[in-house]
Amino acid sequence: MDGLQGGATPWGAVARCPRRIHGWDTGTGAMSKSGHSVWGVLVLGMVMFGQATSRADAPPPAVVSRCVLDGTVDAGSSAFLVDCVRRAQEAGHQALLVRLDTPGGELESTRDIVRAFLGARVPVLVWVGPSGARAGSAGVFITLASHLAGMAPGTNIGAAHPVSGLSGQDPEQTGGKEMARKIENDAVAFVESIARQRGRNAEWAISAVRESESVPAEKALELRVIEHVAPTQEAFLQWADGRSVTVADSPVTLRTANAWLVELEPSFSQRALHALAQPAVVYILFLLAGLGFAVEFTHPGLFVPGLTGVVCLVLALLASSALPVRAGAIVLLLLGVALLVAELFVTSGLLGAAGLGLLVLGGVFLMDRFDPGWFLDSPPRVPLSTLIPTAVFVAGAAVYLAFRAAETRRQPQQGGDLGLIGEVGQTLDTVSPSGGAVFVHGERWSAVSSTPLPPGSRVVVRRVEGLTLFVDEVKT
Repeated sequence: MDGLQGGATPWGAVARCPRRIHGWDTGTGAMSKSGHSVWGVLVLGMVMFGQATSRADAPPPAVVSRCVLDGTVDAGSSAFLVDCVRRAQEAGHQALLVRLDTPGGELESTRDIVRAFLGARVPVLVWVGPSGARAGSAGVFITLASHLAGMAPGTNIGAAHPVSGLSGQDPEQTGGKEMARKIENDAVAFVESIARQRGRNAEWAISAVRESESVPAEKALELRVIEHVAPTQEAFLQWADGRSVTVADSPVTLRTANAWLVELEPSFSQRALHALAQPAVVYILFLLAGLGFAVEFTHPGLFVPGLTGVVCLVLALLASSALPVRAGAIVLLLLGVALLVAELFVTSGLLGAAGLGLLVLGGVFLMDRFDPGWFLDSPPRVPLSTLIPTAVFVAGAAVYLAFRAAETRRQPQQGGDLGLIGEVGQTLDTVSPSGGAVFVHGERWSAVSSTPLPPGSRVVVRRVEGLTLFVDEVKT
């Protein structure tokens, strides 16, 4: 017992000595310094684990492709939009957003875009904006073909009635009642089928074609032509988030809130074709081609003006194939250029004036022809602010070339035998009536003189017979 009272047994040691469990003193109820460190590490690890778990649960931001259709619908812009649908599908993006601002354009190019939108395996969203933009004529077909459509305040959509080419006249006035009815019925069937497939107001779509009806964004929303009015494309994507659309006969729920926008740019060929499909560009290219040929005709061998003329002519023909140009207007332009070229040789003034007049007339009538393949809400032409200065510049350049050519003809001939007469040279040896040698115009010539001349004498050429020069001494 004494041993027990003396604390010799292990049990007594356990009873009297407190234990430590992970730094917690069981005897005193206090934390040691090592305990603080261990618990701090545990708490920090739990916090980091919770954050990692929350990050793993949160989905990454969606990616949305974005492209812009600005200007007329033509071969270049349609190829770009069709390519955008393909690129968005291949990349597996959440959707394709198209910012639209167009007065309309070519019907066949519009059909290509609509066909790509209706058959897309990715949701296509069209936003008409910013404020002041429009979805005119052919733009109506494109907007209706989208899965979801939005417009910014201050925009409008409509006026899809076909016009006579770019002249702004009704087809019935230029192509006859039967042709007008055929064009209108075809456009009505096209727009109605699009609207019904996308569940939009087919009656309004028909009136947009038959009666050229155009409505602002708020009215379009009320008529179920579009689904939302949003001031920005980001607001439109925020609204579209969580909505369901049918893509390739399957429902798809959009995740577009705070999406990353991937900008899709047109290729060089698409950008060039779209830029060339402008009436003013076609007109300028034709005139530059004529000016290049005129310079080459008056200065043969320069090569650069002629090559420039060929390139401009090819570009003008390529651009005119993408526009409803009038063949007669092209003939007028070419005839005007031909008269300006003739003026360079005749220098009468009348041919130049007639050529200038034909250039102006060709520009006025360049885009005025009945073409049922174009849907535009306003008829673009070559503006007078471009037409008149360009025609005057080309005519002025031709007059300047004619003036310089006339001055050249009045100057003495510088080449051939006649060009040697009056040239000054030096005798290389003794020149006498029987012969000798002189250095004239950078060359060695046989020469004769009526009086003997010693070597080193300065002489002037008076006459040329064959390869012999007749010279006289220059008096100093």
